[in-house]
Amino acid sequence: MRLKFTRLLIRFLLRLLTRIELRGRENIPTTSNFIIAANHNGLVDAFLPFYILNNNNLVLLVGEKWEKLSIMRWLGRGLNFLFVDRFNPDLKAIREVIVRMKHGEVLVITPEGTRSKVGRLIEGKPGVSYLAAKMGYPLAPVGISGTFDKIFFGQLKRLHRPKIIVSIGPAFSLPPLPKEAQDRDEALKTDTDEIMCRIAALLPQEQRGVYSDHPRLKELLENHP
Repeated sequence: MRLKFTRLLIRFLLRLLTRIELRGRENIPTTSNFIIAANHNGLVDAFLPFYILNNNNLVLLVGEKWEKLSIMRWLGRGLNFLFVDRFNPDLKAIREVIVRMKHGEVLVITPEGTRSKVGRLIEGKPGVSYLAAKMGYPLAPVGISGTFDKIFFGQLKRLHRPKIIVSIGPAFSLPPLPKEAQDRDEALKTDTDEIMCRIAALLPQEQRGVYSDHPRLKELLENHP
């Protein structure tokens, strides 16, 4: 009940303060278990899943540095944040995610691991692909534009409602990971690039960052311009 009320409050505030264009809503999986993988440009990104999805059972992975702030711990209890170590294998968090998803929760994660300071995609980390491949749940890529902190809050200060575009791509699944360590590392790199390129394909050219010239992105754009 608390999360449902919080989601409604977030939706009200986002509609009041911003203009959101949602594309590809039909691509949201209808199953109870799936993963949302999105780019991360600004603070407001953390609240968009509650606008995009009707689910009241979301779990959001948030960097451990935010747990030091009392207001973030308070928000985390209301919004189901799971604070994780972004720089080291966090086995406790992984086990928690697995348990929660088995109970029907939807995982929301940003493969970049942190906000982009340049407003464009930075290199993705393998944690998302590891979780997706290990659990076998489908991934829905999401591209978000219009939330880069400097521009977003600058517009709010000028009493302009920032326009946010959220594009949801078709869901896809990753193959199981190989058993050999070397092969697994190569597979994780390939899987991470796949996720990031699918996100990049949903973004305007100027936001594709380090994946702008990736062969897989070019292939995706040729098939679905």
